[in-house]
Amino acid sequence: MARRQVWRGTLATRLIIGFAIVIALGGLTAFLVAEAVGPSTFDAHLARAGLSPTSEAVQHARAAFVAASGKSLLLGLAAASVASLGVSIFAARRVGRSLRAFSDAASRVARGEEAALSPTLNAGAEFDSLADDFRRMAAQLAQAERLRKRLISDVAHELRTPVATLAAYLEGIEDGVRPLDGATLEVLRSSTARLVRLVTDLAEVTSAEAGASSLRAETIRVGVLAAAAIAAAAPAFDAKGVSLDAEGASEVQVRADPDRFGQILGNLLDNALRHTAAGGRVTVRWAPAGATVRIVVVDSGEGIGAEHIGHIFDRFYRVDAARDRERGGSGVGLAVVKGLVEAHGGRVTVESDGMGAGSAFTIVMPGVGRSL
Repeated sequence: MARRQVWRGTLATRLIIGFAIVIALGGLTAFLVAEAVGPSTFDAHLARAGLSPTSEAVQHARAAFVAASGKSLLLGLAAASVASLGVSIFAARRVGRSLRAFSDAASRVARGEEAALSPTLNAGAEFDSLADDFRRMAAQLAQAERLRKRLISDVAHELRTPVATLAAYLEGIEDGVRPLDGATLEVLRSSTARLVRLVTDLAEVTSAEAGASSLRAETIRVGVLAAAAIAAAAPAFDAKGVSLDAEGASEVQVRADPDRFGQILGNLLDNALRHTAAGGRVTVRWAPAGATVRIVVVDSGEGIGAEHIGHIFDRFYRVDAARDRERGGSGVGLAVVKGLVEAHGGRVTVESDGMGAGSAFTIVMPGVGRSL
C-alpha cells in the first residue's frame, strides 16, 4: 500500500494559510448574514413607517440600500482582510525566525558547540520562557561535557604514574637489570594498590552520585555513628600523633544508612588527618539546630585558600596536587562525601579562614521525621 504523501511546509507558511482561511470564512459568513438579515430588516422599518413596499420609491430605496450595503461590506472586508493578512504574515515570520533560532542553536549543541540564544526572542512570553529553559539546558550540557572531558583527563593523569611505574619495573625485571627483591616488590605492590584505590574511589563516587536508591536508612544516634568512625580512624591518628576528639549530646538522632554515613565520616576524618600535622587536633561535633542536625569535623591543619573553597568537593580536585598524591589521596573522597550527604537529603559545606588556619566541614541533616 502506497504511503500517503504529507505536505511539509514551514510553520510560517502554514500559519499564513490558516489565517487566510479564517479571513475568507469570516468574510463569507459576514456576507451571507448581511444578505439574509439586511433586506428584511430594511423592509420591516419601511413597513413600520407606513410606506408601501410595492411603490416605486420604496423599491428604488431598497435597491440602493442593498447595493450600498454590499459595497460597504465588500470594502470593509477587503480592508480587514489586507490588515489581517499583513498582521498574520508579520506574526508568522516572527515565529518562524524564533523557531529557526532554536533550530540553529539546537544544531550547534548537537555538534558539541556551545550555543547561546539572544536574551529575548520578542515572540511572546512563552518563547522567552522556552529560550530561558533552552539556555539553562545548553549550559548544563556544556558543563556536563566539560566535566566529562576533565574526568577523562584526570583519570588518565591518575593512571599514568602507577602504570608507567609498573611497566618500567616489569621491563627491568624481564631485561634482568632490576632484581625481583623486596624493594622491587614493594614498589609493584604500592603502584598496584594505588590503581586499586583509584578504581574503588571512582566506583564509590559514581555510586554516591547515583542517589538514594541503595541507601538503607534507619533512625540512629549520631554519637553511635561518630564513635564507630573514630574507633576505625584512631590507629592512624595515634600513629601520626594527631589527637581525635568527639563532642555532642547522646540523644541526637538522624535518619541515615549506618554504613554509608560511616563512610562519610571516615572520608572526612581521613581528609582531616592528611592535612593536619603531628601535634594537631581534629574534633567531631554534633548538635541539633532547629529542625536540623549539624555535624562538624574541625581540624587545626593546613586550611584552605578562598580560591579553592568552591571546588573542594569536585572530583580529583586538590589544593596541593603533588603533596596530596604523596599522602595517598585520590582526590575523590570529598566528592563521595558530597554525593552521599545529598543522597541522605542533607548538604555539606566547608569553611576556612585561609592557609594555616584549619578547616571545618559541616554536614546539615534533616532531623528525624523532617526534610530540608
